[in-house]
Amino acid sequence: MNAMNIHETLVTPVTDSCDVLVCGGGFAGVAAALAAARMGKKVILLEKQYLLGGLGTAGLITIFLPVCDGTGRQVTFGLTEELLRLSVSVCHESEPEGPRGYPNWIASDDPARRTGKNPRFEVGYNAQMAAMLMEKALLDAGVTLRYGVCAVGVAKEGARIAAVLVESKQGRHAIAADRVIDATGDADLAAFAGLETDVFSKGNSLAAWYYEAGQKGYALKMMGFSDVADEKRDVSTNVMLDTLTRYDGLTDESVAAFVCRAHGTVLQNVLARRAAGEEVVPATIPTTPQLRMTRRFRGKSTLTDGHPHEFVPDSVGLIADWRFRGPVFEVPYSALYSPACPNLAVAGRCISTSEEMWDVTRVIPCCTLTGQAVGTAAALGADFAGADVAALQRQLERDGVVLHCRDLPAV
Repeated sequence: MNAMNIHETLVTPVTDSCDVLVCGGGFAGVAAALAAARMGKKVILLEKQYLLGGLGTAGLITIFLPVCDGTGRQVTFGLTEELLRLSVSVCHESEPEGPRGYPNWIASDDPARRTGKNPRFEVGYNAQMAAMLMEKALLDAGVTLRYGVCAVGVAKEGARIAAVLVESKQGRHAIAADRVIDATGDADLAAFAGLETDVFSKGNSLAAWYYEAGQKGYALKMMGFSDVADEKRDVSTNVMLDTLTRYDGLTDESVAAFVCRAHGTVLQNVLARRAAGEEVVPATIPTTPQLRMTRRFRGKSTLTDGHPHEFVPDSVGLIADWRFRGPVFEVPYSALYSPACPNLAVAGRCISTSEEMWDVTRVIPCCTLTGQAVGTAAALGADFAGADVAALQRQLERDGVVLHCRDLPAV
């Protein structure tokens, strides 16, 4: 093959275009796509797997953590509450090994349910039902779904992303878009675009949650700590695993090591229990690794955990600290984009935060909140870096989002 032929084979065809391209079909990506599509934009959502929900479904971390502050007051609204209620509109699950007893408020809006030992608005849900219900919602909104498609790079014109390079059953091709949303969970597009990023300094400890079927029925078996911060680990409600070996989740070697170790842990657990006389088999194992924090991008601003309840002028909504009762944070729009790439926004567990705050923002309520914010911003027509923040806030309020702590009702 001569040099000219080699060059010709490296030309990447542009196969589609859209107003808004969402990369990643977790809860953040779903919220972003829904928000933009409902405002009339042509939206394409790419998901490398074959079901939506990311860690919340394929990863079997089936806990929609609180949309309240733990004192009886809901703080996160809009698409966050919509997706919470959608995920349990057919059925819900309880947490078999923990004390929380899902669902909580979701079972009833009676204010009496909001007091007591654990007044949290949170729920456990079935992964497969949640994924299919979200898929239906997206299709009903007119979103174009592309499964089995992995973003592998970007093509830029100046500072802007002109197209996202992808690989799929069609081979390598590109999708052009006016605005691009990185909901990959790992800040992949931000990294491809050359933006500054940070990695989780501690690395992820092993987690091997799976669903089992046996004499006690169908239940979630939690081993390791996919959703619990290092300082909050409670060995009474979770099977301890190796916490010394850490995984960054950003290289082929690291991901493979984590997945193989998790599979081996599940197999060992099942075989040991069967040898002891339990009639148990794995009903479902994760099809995405339970890596909770890998890489996050650096935006125009950085959200920290030092000032709960502080007024943020460009807030796009409120989140609670799921680990503690009381703290509430206003999420700045400026933590979702960087002026260095004006038509790219980030949503979900890789937004711009301090490392300490990362553990608060990586869970579903914040993912859906930030997804709705950037999806709405994309639909308003300007690049993210040039958005009319006041217009964005007005639209979010029309869509049911509470922006500031001062606007919450008193407890």
